[in-house]
Amino acid sequence: MKETMSKRKTDHSIKARDAERIARVCRFIDESEGDSAPALDELASCAGLSRYHFHRLFKAATGVTPSAYVRARRRSRVRENLRSSASVTEAIYQSGYGASSRFYEKSSSLLGMTPGEYREGAAGLDIRFAVGETSLGAILVAMTGRGVCAILLGDDPDALIDELTELFPGARLEGGDESFDRHVALVVGLVENPQTGLPGDLPLDIAGTAFQEKVWQALLAIPPGTTATYSEIARSIGAPQAVRAVASACARNKIAVAIPCHRVVRSDGSLSGYRWGVERKKVLLSRERSL
Repeated sequence: MKETMSKRKTDHSIKARDAERIARVCRFIDESEGDSAPALDELASCAGLSRYHFHRLFKAATGVTPSAYVRARRRSRVRENLRSSASVTEAIYQSGYGASSRFYEKSSSLLGMTPGEYREGAAGLDIRFAVGETSLGAILVAMTGRGVCAILLGDDPDALIDELTELFPGARLEGGDESFDRHVALVVGLVENPQTGLPGDLPLDIAGTAFQEKVWQALLAIPPGTTATYSEIARSIGAPQAVRAVASACARNKIAVAIPCHRVVRSDGSLSGYRWGVERKKVLLSRERSL
């Protein structure tokens, strides 16, 4: 009994020490400045661990690799400074870039748009959209030049347009023309027959944090007609402790059906919350299983 208690205390002490190490590294990343992101060797040294042990421990604790975390924090810092700074140039230097040219080389991957567009709340970003009808109610399909950026389901078409406006504040929203109707028809067909998947000529424009995008990619790997639990998704991305974070990423998915968060269930197989209503989730799963 004493040996068991002693082992538990030791395990708890090790976990607490490892958690403090990772927290220290995260603080170091947050405070790092300059054009070059901290290298893996530098981060491992900060934690007092070998490269391999540090990489494994960091991914287990945060759900993403050290390099993905660094990129995500830099993205976040740039976005925050673009919103609050007096100019784009000031934001660039506040974000740790020694030269604006270095920032502009990476701005597209950091923001998905130009810094000026982002600073103005995505002003100038063209998003085409159209509202249609499905057996599950109203549907809104929106696309940027890169692909489908939103598929929203609901009961009220006007409410869906309001939701799109909140998701992309400042973007230039344009009603779709006749050619756009083809895209809407393909998405409606996906809702009516969700096992078909989205056609390859209709790409997705996925934008989220590094962790969210990792979860959404895992959702795309769930075969139609089957389900996975939040715990299974967490394990599949190498973050078994991040079950709640996985559930949060599913809830923040704004591309219904095409990114099949409806295929994720609780550990007991029951249906949990769904952004577009549990009843719609039930119908989608039923359709996939019947086909």
